[in-house]
Amino acid sequence: MAKLKKAVFPVAGFGSRFLPVTKASPKEMMPVVDKPLIQYAVEEAAAAGITDMIFVTGRHKRAIEDHFDKAYELETELERKGKEALLQQVRSVLPEGVRCIYIRQPEPLGLGHAVLCAQPVVGDDPFAVLLADDLMDSQPPALARMAAIFEREQCSLLGVEEVPSDQTESYGIVTIDAMQDDTARMRAIVEKPKPAQAPSNLAVIGRYVLTPRIFQLLAAVTPGAGGEIQLTDAISAMLSHERALAVRLPGRRFDCGSKLGYLQATVELGVRHPEVGAAFTRYLKSR
Repeated sequence: MAKLKKAVFPVAGFGSRFLPVTKASPKEMMPVVDKPLIQYAVEEAAAAGITDMIFVTGRHKRAIEDHFDKAYELETELERKGKEALLQQVRSVLPEGVRCIYIRQPEPLGLGHAVLCAQPVVGDDPFAVLLADDLMDSQPPALARMAAIFEREQCSLLGVEEVPSDQTESYGIVTIDAMQDDTARMRAIVEKPKPAQAPSNLAVIGRYVLTPRIFQLLAAVTPGAGGEIQLTDAISAMLSHERALAVRLPGRRFDCGSKLGYLQATVELGVRHPEVGAAFTRYLKSR
């Protein structure tokens, strides 16, 4: 029985919705309180039993590699000054028992192309895909829920949630059988339909578990506008070959690819932060 041990993080995008801050700094390194978005995603993957973190990077993404690397000078200085709490925070950035692998995406040719770039490392294994823009706030962690379902069902899984009908143009939208225990068999998927053409308001969000067949299908996808290879097109083709399930995930998703979602995540996690939460809550109430 196949187990989920690998996760792909497509992090080569420009982050244009957050310019100018993303001009020289990766959007995935934007902090929510005191941790960057990519760290939340990596911690979620580690909690699901993932051991191989595969980052598909691009130019100007070196900060992600540096963040998860050992910082000898910083650790030595903190140790010298007896700042044990900060030292442990720095050392715990990369969860224990995992390794990081970096692959360069030479051109920004879409999410499907980014996933295809990971094929040499993923090989014939099932794998997760996490989009760090979607910060998932849940217990149990969202990917841990998907990993448990995969262990039982041994098929591809897509995280979904209901969105307002006027927002379907921002998502892949699925058609499913009836939900049972927050899972349902997928029958179709369409990329960013206009509200009048959308088959439902059930949207795919940034959590996937995929079987290796997806690579063969991605290689056969005809590039669309801008030469991009859409992951949605390959998943649509996959439905003719094998079963895939939509999974309604626990907790709340913050769309940190948008300014509003990013600010909402900052407030929500800020009021719960053990160091500043109480004072931050008082400040918000005083406004």
